Amino acid sequence: MYHIHRSNSTTCFYGALVWIEALENECYKTVFNRVQRLININIAKAFRTTSNEALCTFTGLIPIAIMAEEAAKLYIMRKSQVHEIEHEAQPKEWLHPTDSVRITEQQDEHATQILTDGSKRKHGVDAGIAIFIQSNLVLQLKHTLHDGCSNNHAE
Repeated sequence: MYHIHRSNSTTCFYGALVWIEALENECYKTVFNRVQRLININIAKAFRTTSNEALCTFTGLIPIAIMAEEAAKLYIMRKSQVHEIEHEAQPKEWLHPTDSVRITEQQDEHATQILTDGSKRKHGVDAGIAIFIQSNLVLQLKHTLHDGCSNNHAE
C-alpha cells in the first residue's frame, strides 16, 4: 500500500504549480487530506477515529499539502536554473552530536560547586550532597530517602 501511495503521489502532483494556490482554501485541502487519510489508515491498520496528523506520524508519510508545495517549489527551482537543490540527508549521513559540539570546562577559583550522588543499598536509597566554595569543602550532607524512591530520585 505504501508503494501505491508513493506512485500515486507523483501522478497527483503533476501540474502542482498550477493548482497549488487552491490548497490555501480549506475545502480543497480537506479533499486531499481525506484521500491521504484513507491510504494512511490502510497502511497503519489504524482505527478510523485516528487523526490525519497522527496517521502521517505512524506511517512516516509527509502530509499531502506539504508534498504538493514542495513539488511546486522544486519545479520553480528547476525552471529558474538553480543547480543547488537541497535533498534530505539519510540518517547515516547525519553528524553525530559529539562531532559537532565541543564542551569546554573552565575552572573558576571563586566558583561554588554543588555535587550530588545517589546510591541504592539493601536498606534503602541514600543521597549525598557536597558543597565546595573556592575548592574548599564547606558542607557535606547524607540523607536516606523513602523506601519508594529510586536511585534516580537520589541523583
